[in-house]
Amino acid sequence: MDLLIWGLTGLYLASLGVQQTEYVFVILNGLVFWIIMWRVQYEININILSEIWDKNFVNIFASPLTIWEYLVALMSVGFIKMVISLSFSAILAFALYGYNIISLYGYLLLPIIMNLLLTGWAVGFFIAGFLIRYGARIQSIGWTGIALIAPFSVLYYPLSILPDWAQKIALAVPSTYIFEGMREIIFTGKFSEDKLLISFALNGVYLVLSILFFVFMFRQSRKLGLGRLI
Repeated sequence: MDLLIWGLTGLYLASLGVQQTEYVFVILNGLVFWIIMWRVQYEININILSEIWDKNFVNIFASPLTIWEYLVALMSVGFIKMVISLSFSAILAFALYGYNIISLYGYLLLPIIMNLLLTGWAVGFFIAGFLIRYGARIQSIGWTGIALIAPFSVLYYPLSILPDWAQKIALAVPSTYIFEGMREIIFTGKFSEDKLLISFALNGVYLVLSILFFVFMFRQSRKLGLGRLI
């Protein structure tokens, strides 16, 4: 529905005389690729919340399952569902508006997806750390957490539009460099590789820190008793 509504909005704006194809693609680009970050974060947090609602953590970790195996399972499920969601959205965008992510980004598509995937995982595990420690009392962050970085990820507009204080925050967000780079491809056909490298570097740091934070919060929660989570 978002693709339908915002795609039609983009076509309307194009009819007003602005650069037609480019601005429609900018809107579709934000919609399609935001799904990557949202889906992997959502799957991590909702799967954890499901275990909290079912009071099932005691059963899970009474088995030989390790915390690291559990993390890999969460990442794998999120990855599979992300591929399905992204594929469906990309096919729909192509069918409705002729927006072809493969021809537009070519070999850059893989590192672009990988960077957004890493960002989603990093945000997901950071939020999951609070969920595993404080339980369903703060469950709303499982749905809304990643939305906090959306304005700073510059999905539909350039970084320069943000006020100075927001630009400083945005420069610390890995996805900012990816969406800026994708708009650069749409308008100029070129991509600054330094943006890709900066995004990878930030993602590497954030993902490691977020996983360590989750493991720390899990161990603290385990000391208090996983059965208390509700």
